[in-house]
Amino acid sequence: MPVCTLPGGPTIGYDDTGGSAPPLVLLHAFPLDRSMWQPQLAALAAHARVIAPDFPGFGESSPGAFTIDSAADLVAAFLGALGIGKAVLGGLSMGGYVALAFARRHADKLAGLILADTRAGVDDSGTRENRTKSIELTREKGSAALFEGMAAKVLSDATRDAKPEVVERLRGVAAKQPAESVVAALVALRDRPDANPGLKGVTVPTLVLVGEHDGVTPPLSSANLAAQIRGSTLIHIPGAGHLSNVENPDAFNAAVRDFLAATK
Repeated sequence: MPVCTLPGGPTIGYDDTGGSAPPLVLLHAFPLDRSMWQPQLAALAAHARVIAPDFPGFGESSPGAFTIDSAADLVAAFLGALGIGKAVLGGLSMGGYVALAFARRHADKLAGLILADTRAGVDDSGTRENRTKSIELTREKGSAALFEGMAAKVLSDATRDAKPEVVERLRGVAAKQPAESVVAALVALRDRPDANPGLKGVTVPTLVLVGEHDGVTPPLSSANLAAQIRGSTLIHIPGAGHLSNVENPDAFNAAVRDFLAATK
Protein backbone atom coordinates (compact mmCIF):
# COMPACT_ATOMS: atom_id res chain seq x y z
CA MET A 1 0.00 0.00 0.00
CA PRO A 2 1.35 3.46 -0.83
CA VAL A 3 2.61 5.77 1.87
CA CYS A 4 3.13 9.51 1.34
CA THR A 5 5.78 11.35 3.37
CA LEU A 6 4.88 15.01 3.88
CA PRO A 7 7.27 17.90 4.51
CA GLY A 8 8.36 17.76 8.14
CA GLY A 9 8.17 13.99 8.35
CA PRO A 10 4.58 12.76 8.91
CA THR A 11 3.59 9.82 6.75
CA ILE A 12 0.11 9.20 5.36
CA GLY A 13 -1.09 5.73 4.41
CA TYR A 14 -3.57 5.81 1.55
CA ASP A 15 -5.29 3.91 -1.24
CA ASP A 16 -5.33 5.32 -4.78
CA THR A 17 -7.30 3.67 -7.58
CA GLY A 18 -5.45 5.71 -10.19
CA GLY A 19 -8.72 6.12 -12.05
CA SER A 20 -9.74 8.96 -14.30
CA ALA A 21 -10.31 12.54 -13.20
CA PRO A 22 -11.71 14.13 -11.16
CA PRO A 23 -9.83 13.15 -7.98
CA LEU A 24 -12.28 12.05 -5.29
CA VAL A 25 -10.73 12.05 -1.80
CA LEU A 26 -12.64 10.14 0.89
CA LEU A 27 -12.07 10.84 4.60
CA HIS A 28 -12.89 8.11 7.07
CA ALA A 29 -15.08 7.99 10.16
CA PHE A 30 -14.14 7.47 13.81
CA PRO A 31 -12.76 5.11 15.12
CA LEU A 32 -11.96 3.43 11.79
CA ASP A 33 -9.41 3.88 9.02
CA ARG A 34 -9.39 4.17 5.24
CA SER A 35 -10.34 0.49 4.84
CA MET A 36 -13.96 1.50 5.52
CA TRP A 37 -13.99 2.85 1.94
CA GLN A 38 -13.31 -0.55 0.33
CA PRO A 39 -16.91 -0.74 -0.99
CA GLN A 40 -16.30 2.54 -2.84
CA LEU A 41 -12.80 2.13 -4.28
CA ALA A 42 -13.51 -0.29 -7.11
CA ALA A 43 -17.13 0.73 -7.58
CA LEU A 44 -16.25 4.37 -8.24
CA ALA A 45 -12.91 3.92 -10.02
CA ALA A 46 -14.50 4.20 -13.46
CA HIS A 47 -15.91 7.60 -12.51
CA ALA A 48 -13.08 9.22 -10.54
CA ARG A 49 -9.57 8.74 -9.24
CA VAL A 50 -10.59 7.56 -5.79
CA ILE A 51 -8.09 8.31 -3.01
CA ALA A 52 -8.62 7.36 0.64
CA PRO A 53 -6.05 8.50 3.24
CA ASP A 54 -5.69 7.54 6.89
CA PHE A 55 -5.86 10.28 9.51
CA PRO A 56 -2.83 10.68 11.83
CA GLY A 57 -2.36 7.66 14.06
CA PHE A 58 -4.98 5.59 12.23
CA GLY A 59 -4.37 2.79 9.76
CA GLU A 60 -0.90 3.21 8.27
CA SER A 61 -0.43 6.92 9.03
CA SER A 62 2.14 7.99 11.60
CA PRO A 63 0.88 9.43 14.91
CA GLY A 64 0.76 13.19 15.23
CA ALA A 65 -1.13 16.17 16.56
CA PHE A 66 -4.80 15.86 15.71
CA THR A 67 -7.42 18.57 15.67
CA ILE A 68 -10.16 18.93 13.08
CA ASP A 69 -8.43 21.99 11.61
CA SER A 70 -4.97 20.39 11.63
CA ALA A 71 -6.40 17.31 9.91
CA ALA A 72 -7.85 19.56 7.19
CA ASP A 73 -4.44 21.20 6.73
CA LEU A 74 -2.83 17.77 6.55
CA VAL A 75 -5.25 16.73 3.79
CA ALA A 76 -4.32 19.90 1.88
CA ALA A 77 -0.62 19.09 2.23
CA PHE A 78 -1.30 15.51 1.18
CA LEU A 79 -3.05 16.68 -2.01
CA GLY A 80 -0.13 18.97 -2.73
CA ALA A 81 2.32 16.10 -2.31
CA LEU A 82 0.32 14.07 -4.84
CA GLY A 83 0.30 16.97 -7.28
CA ILE A 84 -3.47 17.45 -7.05
CA GLY A 85 -4.62 21.03 -7.43
CA LYS A 86 -8.33 20.49 -6.80
CA ALA A 87 -10.41 17.53 -5.65
CA VAL A 88 -13.92 16.53 -4.78
CA LEU A 89 -13.69 15.92 -1.05
CA GLY A 90 -15.99 13.49 0.72
CA GLY A 91 -16.12 12.75 4.42
CA LEU A 92 -18.31 10.60 6.63
CA SER A 93 -18.95 11.57 10.26
CA MET A 94 -15.52 12.66 11.60
CA GLY A 95 -14.36 12.80 7.98
CA GLY A 96 -17.22 15.18 7.30
CA TYR A 97 -16.08 17.50 10.09
CA VAL A 98 -12.64 17.59 8.48
CA ALA A 99 -14.16 18.14 5.03
CA LEU A 100 -16.07 21.16 6.35
CA ALA A 101 -12.89 22.55 7.89
CA PHE A 102 -11.11 21.97 4.57
CA ALA A 103 -13.87 23.90 2.77
CA ARG A 104 -13.32 26.82 5.11
CA ARG A 105 -9.52 26.77 5.16
CA HIS A 106 -8.65 25.55 1.63
CA ALA A 107 -11.56 26.55 -0.59
CA ASP A 108 -9.21 27.06 -3.55
CA LYS A 109 -8.43 23.32 -3.56
CA LEU A 110 -12.08 22.20 -3.52
CA ALA A 111 -13.95 21.10 -6.66
CA GLY A 112 -16.93 19.57 -4.86
CA LEU A 113 -18.05 18.42 -1.43
CA ILE A 114 -19.73 15.22 -0.19
CA LEU A 115 -20.91 15.31 3.42
CA ALA A 116 -22.14 11.94 4.70
CA ASP A 117 -23.73 11.33 8.08
CA THR A 118 -22.20 14.43 9.62
CA ARG A 119 -23.20 17.81 11.03
CA ALA A 120 -21.87 21.35 11.19
CA GLY A 121 -22.58 22.15 14.83
CA VAL A 122 -20.53 21.45 17.94
CA ASP A 123 -21.31 18.83 20.58
CA ASP A 124 -23.86 19.74 23.21
CA SER A 125 -22.93 19.40 26.88
CA GLY A 126 -24.25 15.84 27.16
CA THR A 127 -22.33 14.66 24.10
CA ARG A 128 -19.15 16.36 25.32
CA GLU A 129 -19.54 14.54 28.63
CA ASN A 130 -19.97 11.24 26.79
CA ARG A 131 -16.81 11.94 24.77
CA THR A 132 -14.90 12.37 28.00
CA LYS A 133 -16.30 9.08 29.31
CA SER A 134 -15.25 7.43 26.05
CA ILE A 135 -11.73 8.77 26.53
CA GLU A 136 -11.61 7.19 29.98
CA LEU A 137 -13.00 3.89 28.64
CA THR A 138 -10.49 3.77 25.78
CA ARG A 139 -7.57 4.49 28.10
CA GLU A 140 -8.73 1.77 30.48
CA LYS A 141 -9.96 -0.97 28.13
CA GLY A 142 -8.81 -0.09 24.61
CA SER A 143 -10.31 0.63 21.21
CA ALA A 144 -12.18 -2.66 20.85
CA ALA A 145 -14.18 -2.02 24.01
CA LEU A 146 -15.10 1.45 22.79
CA PHE A 147 -16.53 0.13 19.53
CA GLU A 148 -18.55 -2.54 21.34
CA GLY A 149 -20.44 0.25 23.05
CA MET A 150 -20.82 2.18 19.80
CA ALA A 151 -22.03 -0.55 17.45
CA ALA A 152 -25.71 -0.29 18.33
CA LYS A 153 -25.57 3.48 17.80
CA VAL A 154 -23.68 3.62 14.51
CA LEU A 155 -25.24 0.64 12.72
CA SER A 156 -28.93 0.20 11.91
CA ASP A 157 -30.91 -2.72 13.31
CA ALA A 158 -31.19 -4.10 9.77
CA THR A 159 -27.40 -4.12 9.36
CA ARG A 160 -26.75 -5.75 12.71
CA ASP A 161 -29.43 -8.41 12.08
CA ALA A 162 -28.85 -9.23 8.41
CA LYS A 163 -25.20 -8.34 7.77
CA PRO A 164 -23.09 -9.82 10.57
CA GLU A 165 -20.07 -9.83 8.27
CA VAL A 166 -20.22 -6.01 8.10
CA VAL A 167 -20.37 -5.77 11.89
CA GLU A 168 -17.41 -8.12 12.27
CA ARG A 169 -15.33 -6.29 9.69
CA LEU A 170 -15.90 -2.93 11.36
CA ARG A 171 -15.24 -4.42 14.79
CA GLY A 172 -11.90 -5.70 13.53
CA VAL A 173 -10.95 -2.35 11.96
CA ALA A 174 -11.79 -0.44 15.14
CA ALA A 175 -9.87 -2.89 17.34
CA LYS A 176 -6.68 -2.32 15.32
CA GLN A 177 -6.52 1.41 16.04
CA PRO A 178 -4.06 2.43 18.80
CA ALA A 179 -5.79 3.61 21.95
CA GLU A 180 -3.72 6.82 22.06
CA SER A 181 -4.82 7.72 18.52
CA VAL A 182 -8.46 7.07 19.36
CA VAL A 183 -8.15 9.26 22.46
CA ALA A 184 -6.58 12.08 20.43
CA ALA A 185 -9.44 11.88 17.94
CA LEU A 186 -12.04 11.92 20.72
CA VAL A 187 -10.50 15.12 22.08
CA ALA A 188 -10.56 16.60 18.55
CA LEU A 189 -14.21 15.66 18.11
CA ARG A 190 -15.20 17.00 21.52
CA ASP A 191 -13.41 20.32 21.02
CA ARG A 192 -14.07 20.87 17.30
CA PRO A 193 -15.06 24.32 16.02
CA ASP A 194 -18.57 25.23 14.91
CA ALA A 195 -18.73 24.92 11.12
CA ASN A 196 -22.12 26.63 10.75
CA PRO A 197 -20.73 30.15 10.12
CA GLY A 198 -18.86 28.90 7.04
CA LEU A 199 -21.71 27.04 5.34
CA LYS A 200 -23.05 29.99 3.39
CA GLY A 201 -19.55 30.46 1.96
CA VAL A 202 -19.56 26.99 0.35
CA THR A 203 -19.97 27.61 -3.37
CA VAL A 204 -18.91 24.28 -4.88
CA PRO A 205 -21.44 21.55 -5.79
CA THR A 206 -22.35 19.72 -2.58
CA LEU A 207 -23.99 16.38 -1.88
CA VAL A 208 -25.36 15.59 1.59
CA LEU A 209 -25.94 11.90 2.32
CA VAL A 210 -27.53 10.35 5.40
CA GLY A 211 -28.64 6.87 6.40
CA GLU A 212 -32.39 6.85 6.87
CA HIS A 213 -31.92 5.24 10.31
CA ASP A 214 -28.90 7.31 11.39
CA GLY A 215 -29.33 7.89 15.10
CA VAL A 216 -26.07 9.81 15.57
CA THR A 217 -26.59 12.51 12.94
CA PRO A 218 -30.28 12.00 12.11
CA PRO A 219 -31.88 12.87 8.76
CA LEU A 220 -33.31 16.09 10.20
CA SER A 221 -29.78 17.21 11.12
CA SER A 222 -28.66 16.51 7.55
CA ALA A 223 -31.66 18.42 6.19
CA ASN A 224 -30.61 21.42 8.28
CA LEU A 225 -27.06 21.09 6.97
CA ALA A 226 -28.19 20.91 3.34
CA ALA A 227 -30.53 23.87 3.81
CA GLN A 228 -27.59 26.11 4.71
CA ILE A 229 -25.48 25.20 1.65
CA ARG A 230 -26.81 26.88 -1.47
CA GLY A 231 -27.73 24.45 -4.23
CA SER A 232 -26.82 21.31 -2.30
CA THR A 233 -28.53 17.96 -2.85
CA LEU A 234 -29.80 15.79 0.03
CA ILE A 235 -30.20 12.02 -0.40
CA HIS A 236 -31.28 9.43 2.17
CA ILE A 237 -29.58 6.02 2.05
CA PRO A 238 -32.25 3.32 2.61
CA GLY A 239 -31.79 0.81 5.41
CA ALA A 240 -28.59 2.41 6.64
CA GLY A 241 -27.57 3.87 9.96
CA HIS A 242 -24.62 6.16 10.65
CA LEU A 243 -22.05 4.22 8.56
CA SER A 244 -24.13 4.41 5.39
CA ASN A 245 -21.30 3.71 2.94
CA VAL A 246 -20.77 0.19 4.31
CA GLU A 247 -24.36 -0.53 5.31
CA ASN A 248 -25.84 0.14 1.86
CA PRO A 249 -22.90 0.63 -0.51
CA ASP A 250 -24.98 0.20 -3.66
CA ALA A 251 -27.23 3.17 -2.86
CA PHE A 252 -24.31 5.21 -1.53
CA ASN A 253 -22.21 4.59 -4.64
CA ALA A 254 -25.10 5.33 -6.99
CA ALA A 255 -25.64 8.71 -5.31
CA VAL A 256 -21.94 9.56 -5.57
CA ARG A 257 -21.75 8.46 -9.23
CA ASP A 258 -24.73 10.66 -10.12
CA PHE A 259 -23.17 13.57 -8.25
CA LEU A 260 -19.82 13.18 -10.02
CA ALA A 261 -21.53 12.97 -13.41
CA ALA A 262 -23.49 16.14 -12.70
CA THR A 263 -20.45 18.11 -11.56
CA LYS A 264 -18.11 17.29 -14.45
